[in-house]
Amino acid sequence: MRLYPALFSLVFARMDAERAHHIGFDAIKLKTKVGFGGAARAFTKPDKSLEVEALGLKFASPFGLAAGFDKGATGVLALGNIGFGHIEIGTVTARSQPGNEKPRLFRLIADRAVVNRMGFNNDGAAAILPRIEKARLSKRRPVIGVNIGKSRVVDVEDAIADYVTSTELLAPVADYLVVNVSSPNTPGLRGLQEISRLEPLLLAVKAAAGQTPLLVKIAPDLSDDAIGEVADLVSRIQLAGVIATNTTLSRENLKSAPSLIEAAGEGGLSGPPLKTRSLQVLQELRNRLDGNFCIISVGGVTTAEDVLERLQAGADLVQGYTAFLYEGPLWARRINRGLERLGYRGY
Repeated sequence: MRLYPALFSLVFARMDAERAHHIGFDAIKLKTKVGFGGAARAFTKPDKSLEVEALGLKFASPFGLAAGFDKGATGVLALGNIGFGHIEIGTVTARSQPGNEKPRLFRLIADRAVVNRMGFNNDGAAAILPRIEKARLSKRRPVIGVNIGKSRVVDVEDAIADYVTSTELLAPVADYLVVNVSSPNTPGLRGLQEISRLEPLLLAVKAAAGQTPLLVKIAPDLSDDAIGEVADLVSRIQLAGVIATNTTLSRENLKSAPSLIEAAGEGGLSGPPLKTRSLQVLQELRNRLDGNFCIISVGGVTTAEDVLERLQAGADLVQGYTAFLYEGPLWARRINRGLERLGYRGY
């Protein structure tokens, strides 16, 4: 019997969404802090048959947690203990910042979706660095990705130096690094996806990252032609790969009442309404990029069948986030057990 759906309906769904997130995350971290991490890990550890290799790294499962859940690397080991093969922390900026005004996180429950306009709230790269260093000391840690973005107070024209500052601090402790140019919640950020701006940015970050694999995260709202241009750029400058996709500005085909959608307001939409477009972007990228380039697919993933569909469509790894809020702490375990049941084998 699954208890979480009842808990969500009776408790979390009645709370401010950001407050509910912090309470749930704190509960997950507390189990590890008081010594239940080992027990949780034994219950949720992915089967060895799910191990995959990507980016020159070994992942316990192809399924990981997308950036946005653990913005400050405060719960990397706790999240690894509940079954995620990798944790992508962030988005981290060079300068600490509070993010946008609250409320800034909203559920559209009929769509199992979320609208957020968080605005890269985080403690800054220098403060987050020692937390990652500490997490890396554990032999049982998951793969740790670090997602970096532009500080809000920095003009778009000065973005390269800002990203390089974060890169120089965090690339040495990241298993892989992600340049986020696709969040809709930082003014001017998505303009960095234009090739004329994106190429010099990625070249500078790549030089600063050294041997750390570097990926770029793109928006689902790009046209197919623009996606092709990004893929060609990734190939030309030999990035490690692409993460597709971020949240969408679209509000098409939603089941939620128009009044609720209007009340949520501006921001990026995530969850099942993004599923079709996210899969299309994955397919477009894989048609342009051979197997030497890693594609991490994210957007609208809820079930093991969803994850397997992405893997079969050419993704090397798959991430989720929004369904975690609706499915609860055993979600990654169910995904991994489902992949086993469906006959997936990593190697």
